[in-house]
Amino acid sequence: MRVRATVAYNGGSFHGFAVNEGVRTVGGELTEALTRYLRQPVELACAGRTDAGVHARGQVVSFDAADSADLLGLRTAVNRMLAPAIAILDLEAAPCGFDARFAATSRTYHYTVLNREVPDPFLAATAWHHPRPLDTAAMNAAAAAIVGEHDFSSFCRRQRNADGTEKSRVRVVKRANWLVADQGLLRFEIEASSFCHQMVRSITGALVDIGTARCPPESMAEILVARDRAGVGRLAPPHGLCLWSVSYSQAP
Repeated sequence: MRVRATVAYNGGSFHGFAVNEGVRTVGGELTEALTRYLRQPVELACAGRTDAGVHARGQVVSFDAADSADLLGLRTAVNRMLAPAIAILDLEAAPCGFDARFAATSRTYHYTVLNREVPDPFLAATAWHHPRPLDTAAMNAAAAAIVGEHDFSSFCRRQRNADGTEKSRVRVVKRANWLVADQGLLRFEIEASSFCHQMVRSITGALVDIGTARCPPESMAEILVARDRAGVGRLAPPHGLCLWSVSYSQAP
């Protein structure tokens, strides 16, 4: 039986999602717990391989289990093993061949900024505290420039395929905008077909620079067209980023 699971986690104490021998990762902990309960080797596919320190509310994974597996019992047992840092929110049988990564049509990330002078200890692990005032109108004007299909080389780390060729950094961004919440909280929401390495954090850092009037809103389009990572300033810290949801063309 192919199984689809929605997983949430606080990524602060993990070295990312992908299994990595010798370090604590979300995928490693989850694989170990599933293997222990199912008493069989488990290989996970995930919708988004989040980096170290990045959180998730709606990560989606897929794996195989025996047709007779008790999914409710599995969720309960695994959540007891992994609480409080990792939790399976939902677990269900999926069509044969469903792959959490390749079946996904888009991913949505949220980045949270606490934009006020006074920090909040209860948000310190999930929001970037930025005491200087930010101009959200300018940030939204700049964010509009990245919507659509573009080469995001200016915002992504270069990665190579197994044959040595560079991986494409062309992506389709469906929406990107800042929302203002209460108590000085700002949330950047971005949805794309997929993301390359450090893309959201690079974009967020550039937009925050624009929000402080360090750069004009028009500079976002110039940075994008330049395809030069050297033109981007600071990288937003990982703890403010969260994989919020993953979309599929049809439910399993």
